[in-house]
Amino acid sequence: MSAAALVAIFGTSFVVGLTGALSPGPLVTVAMREGVRRGFWAGPALAFGHSALELVLVIGLALGLNQLLDRDAVTATVALAGGVFLVWMGATTALQARRFHLDTERDGPSAGVLTWRLSVLGPLALAGILVSLANPFWVAWWATIGSAYIVESLDEGVLGVSAFYGGHILADIAWLSLVAFAVAGGRRIMNQRVYQGLMAVCGVFLVALGGWFLASGIEYVA
Repeated sequence: MSAAALVAIFGTSFVVGLTGALSPGPLVTVAMREGVRRGFWAGPALAFGHSALELVLVIGLALGLNQLLDRDAVTATVALAGGVFLVWMGATTALQARRFHLDTERDGPSAGVLTWRLSVLGPLALAGILVSLANPFWVAWWATIGSAYIVESLDEGVLGVSAFYGGHILADIAWLSLVAFAVAGGRRIMNQRVYQGLMAVCGVFLVALGGWFLASGIEYVA
């Protein structure tokens, strides 16, 4: 076991993970939306749920789950189900954009900071899981790049896979937290109309992305 190899796995995993995290997608869109509504902690909460799901996936891939993900039927099912979820989520966001209100105070301040975090961050962590599952490209990434990376990491045993996972989730946590922080900072200067417009744009983006996923799933079925 080589310390240099572990450092290399961690570093390259971080860069590869950051490349994927920087790409526009549903998780980043949700981080923007909830960052405005909930503040900075929305980013780490979403990242926590996303990372917990990926921990299960990494263990599964290390045990041979990649063979299942390579099947067209599985890919088609994920694409269709994910597309429906994203279209529903996006349409709901866009159609209800005018009902959203930008509060300058965090939700439930009278209940205390700890109570607020437990009541809000839990559902956001769950959202991080659901949004990740609804993204077919997330599954495709893990079925190809992710599984190949794990195969290489297994040369260094459990520590190698741990280094890969650590570097990967650090990229996700850093980026989603930065997005939420940047958007939350705008709460002091963003008015209701701008906020509602942002929500509408996010909703339209998710609908378009969901439509693309549905088309991809239909191609697999055809």
